[in-house]
Formats: sequence, structure tokens, C-alpha cells
Amino acid sequence: MLRMAMDGLNKRIIDQSARDSQFGAPYREVSSSHDAVSAMYFLLLFFGFLAGITTVLFGFGGGFVVVPVLYSVLLATHGGSAVGDAAMHVAVATSTCVMIFGAGLATMRHHKAGTVPWDQVRPLLGYIAVGAIPGAAAALALSGDWVRWAFIFYLGLTILDSILRPGFTQETAARIRPWGRWMTAAAGTAIGAIAAFLGVGGSVMTVPLMRRRGASMTAATAAANPLSLPMAVVGSAT
Repeated sequence: MLRMAMDGLNKRIIDQSARDSQFGAPYREVSSSHDAVSAMYFLLLFFGFLAGITTVLFGFGGGFVVVPVLYSVLLATHGGSAVGDAAMHVAVATSTCVMIFGAGLATMRHHKAGTVPWDQVRPLLGYIAVGAIPGAAAALALSGDWVRWAFIFYLGLTILDSILRPGFTQETAARIRPWGRWMTAAAGTAIGAIAAFLGVGGSVMTVPLMRRRGASMTAATAAANPLSLPMAVVGSAT
């Protein structure tokens, strides 16, 4: 879908170039700029809507949608400029900031429905916030190519892990298995660091993690959004 949208944007740019040759530079500057901006806003509106749906329904997916879309749009509209060179960093930072609103609204919805297992969520919040600091700093320190390939690698790894490793698709246990203090600290810090580095939110890790601990899909999804909030706030501030 994203490939088709970007192909459409590129076709509009080519068609625009053909019209430019007929009407000259003044038309080219005004009309080309207007068309590019309109197409960009349409793509961002559509995929932003899609990201909001996946965040509420599945607890994750916002970052996996927003980062590739922003990266592709920025390259198509600002390729060769300073903005295009920093496209991956801009995409990760924007995704992290937008997550504050998406995860915040989803948290309120799940809390009102009484589906958030706060006894499992609260111990992880502080550690995720701490881990987000070095994660965001590392994303800024490394080149965009490193961040982009790390994003691709982790996306593939997450999909394979959820399909192939036992636990994610298992039946719901009678109660969620508790963690010890040190395991909670290690997991929370790692989740915060990886999520802030990639701009994907801790939910891509916390949902499979909660499922393997025996949580229902509803509880795992509900827990994912409040666990994304500390990373989003700290990562954006960093």
C-alpha cells in the first residue's frame, strides 16, 4: 500500500514536470510546490488514521506505520536537501512524539473499560523511562542508515519471533505470571532503550512479553499503551 502511494506521488511529480515545460518557471514553482504539499498531507492523514486504529486495536503498530511513511515522504519531497539527509532521524523523532497522543488516548479508553492490568504495568514504567534516555541519545548519535537498517532488522525479528517462538499464540493462563525485581528492571530498561532508538514504542515488545506471561490478548493490548507513554515522553524530551 505504501509502495503504491509513493509511486502515485512520484507519477504526479513526473506529470508536473511535463506541464512545467509548457508553462514555464513561474507556473512550475507555484503549482509543483502546491501539488507536492497536497499529496504529502493526504498520505500523512491517511496513514496517521491507520496508525491510530492499530494503536487502539492491537496496542502496537503506530511506530511501524509512521516511521516508514514519514521516511518515504521526506525522501520523495526533500531528497538531496538537509531534510532528506536527516529523514530517518526526523521520522523516528516525530513517531516518538506522536505516540504521546495516540498511546495517551488509548490508555484512557482502556482504563475506563477496566482492562489495564495496572499491577503488572506500574513496576515497568520507571525503568522504561530510564531506558529511553540512552536509546534516544544513541539514535541521534548514529547515522540515519544505521537506524534505518536497525529498524528493518527489528521489524523482521519481531514478526518471526511472534510466529515461531512459543508463547504469543498460547492460551490465556489463569493468572499473569509475576516477575522478580531484577528481571523487571532489566526488561523495562531494554524495552525503553530499543523503543526510543527505533521510534516504535515499547508495545512491540510488551504485547508478546505479556502474552508469554499468560495475559489475555485484551490485557496485553491494554497494558501496551500506558507502557509506551514514559518512553514517548522521555524520548521526545531527549
